[in-house]
Amino acid sequence: MAGIPATRRISDEIFEFSDGAASLADLVFGFFEEGQDSSESSSENSFRSDDYNNDDGDEDENPCNVEENKAFWKEQEQLLKGTLYRTSSIETKIRQATKEALREFSATDCNVCVCPRPVAGGCRNCLQRHICNRLINVGYNCAISKSKWRGTPHIPAGEHTYLEVLDKSNPKKGDLRVIIELNFRAEFEMARASEEYNQLISLLPEVFVGKSERLRELIKILCCAAKKCMKDKKMHLGPWRKHKYMQAKWLGASERVTPAPKSPLGYSDRQPKARASMLTFDLLETLPGLHCSTAVAVV
Repeated sequence: MAGIPATRRISDEIFEFSDGAASLADLVFGFFEEGQDSSESSSENSFRSDDYNNDDGDEDENPCNVEENKAFWKEQEQLLKGTLYRTSSIETKIRQATKEALREFSATDCNVCVCPRPVAGGCRNCLQRHICNRLINVGYNCAISKSKWRGTPHIPAGEHTYLEVLDKSNPKKGDLRVIIELNFRAEFEMARASEEYNQLISLLPEVFVGKSERLRELIKILCCAAKKCMKDKKMHLGPWRKHKYMQAKWLGASERVTPAPKSPLGYSDRQPKARASMLTFDLLETLPGLHCSTAVAVV
């Protein structure tokens, strides 16, 4: 459960936006330039931190009535939209470059899987490599990041891979992290979720491209909603759904890896193995005169 399996088929939803429809692209990647909408800042102030920090509490609370329940989900929807539908100029540029890379991957033979266990139509690993190299070629400091964390009494151990772009154009603010998650919506889907939770999740983009600060706020909102959903259904919230676990995926310690450029046969990070025939192995060392005698015989 720590990440999407490498053999998973790339969702068709990732490529739906490639037909050029602006409204659909906005839905998949988010929209509105930073400064045009102030709902995010007001939403952050109104968000109650105690709703998501107490992941492990089992305290009994009074059941919400119908009106309170509606008010909760309406508030979560407003918070989610306020966080999603704002973006900075750097996010917009990286989002556009990612969209072009996805369109290229689906339109050409780049989607041929060259992993040890190929997947028809390409796999997540090959797609990540393609997008990473595409962003590097257009000038972005992009790499495949792999997070890995140890288990605790509250969450299990796990690992996850995603794309990360570091922007160093503003030395005063330091490095800016822009995270690219290709299966963002699927990370928060639950099999037995309530209708209200599913409706909230449907607002998420399939492909997320945004700053780490924006992702942090989204995780808070979605984990709070997941906790509320499971409590209303009187079901246990899986440890892999908790706030700390979701944070560890994208916001914890990670290792950046730059993939090798594409070769004529496709991507491959594996080192070639040395080959030697058992018929000739070490013969020249054990029989130094063999080479000369063989050469004379051939002449």
